[in-house]
Amino acid sequence: MRTAAFTELVGPDGVDIVDEPTPEAGVGEAVVDVEACAVNRHDLWILEGDSAMVDTGDLPFVSGLDVAGVVASVGDDVTAVSPGDRVVLCPNETCGVCRFCREGPENLCENFSLYHGGLAEFALVTADRLVALPDAVDTTTAAALPTAYMTALHMLRRAEVGPGDLVFIPGATGGIGVASVQLADVLGARTVGTSSSSAKLDQVSTLGLDHAVEGADVEEIRAAVRDIGAPDAVLNHLGGPYTELGLDLLRRGGRMVVCGRTAGGRSEIDVPDLFLGHKRLVGSTMGTQPDLERLVELVADGALSPEIHGTFPLEETGAAFEAMAERDHVGKIVVTP
Repeated sequence: MRTAAFTELVGPDGVDIVDEPTPEAGVGEAVVDVEACAVNRHDLWILEGDSAMVDTGDLPFVSGLDVAGVVASVGDDVTAVSPGDRVVLCPNETCGVCRFCREGPENLCENFSLYHGGLAEFALVTADRLVALPDAVDTTTAAALPTAYMTALHMLRRAEVGPGDLVFIPGATGGIGVASVQLADVLGARTVGTSSSSAKLDQVSTLGLDHAVEGADVEEIRAAVRDIGAPDAVLNHLGGPYTELGLDLLRRGGRMVVCGRTAGGRSEIDVPDLFLGHKRLVGSTMGTQPDLERLVELVADGALSPEIHGTFPLEETGAAFEAMAERDHVGKIVVTP
């Protein structure tokens, strides 16, 4: 089978088409004929050599978390899916035996990891991580859901966002930013989002963004958001200086959830403001398989339509990562083997 493998950790130029043996399903496993696999910042960090998960000794490496397609075969002891089923993969990998796997939620697993291998014609997966797709949900749309939309939905839950709440989303035009805007709208919340691009903000406004703040200067953003109001919650996938900014803007008793480090892996905070303002700062990684099942339901019911920037054939996976690196897009980028 063909794979879009990382052969050098140098960025988009490090992707090559490499032939690998077609996998065979073992006990509890399934082989999926991949029709779509979204790419994420997580994959790009690996490709750029900015991830502790993969080094040159792991090359060639096939990434790709967000797999959707048709079950081609199953191994022994598989009852949840059958060949011919249309499915999307929950990319969570958990040990199944630690306290957090027993008590939940599963993304607290002490040995939590993520699936890789979807940038290929076929993907070998754990069968019970597959979620069935109704006829109303196509595989390209389904592939957009797992990483960005699962993460956003879980963040909204951890931030206790409800109808009428004001939610601040710095970087609202990225994958998780767009997902956060759309899902906050589904919940009946109001959103304030930022970007340095007015064109991208205009596009996200059509997806449900209530207040658009153009700019990248933290002080200018601070002033603009204060004119709108004190947020009840902040969904922060940027990290860096946006952590202190988000805490400063929160109302008393407000909640900020952090899931990423795109703007920096270190943040400074005003500790007195944190405790005197009774504010909460919460870390969050991915979501849960029930979250993904809920997202599939929302799409099938017409309540959610994930934004997809474009699709690329497997041979142009490098170009897909180039488009991501250039940050000119809004919505998910999907590879279609």
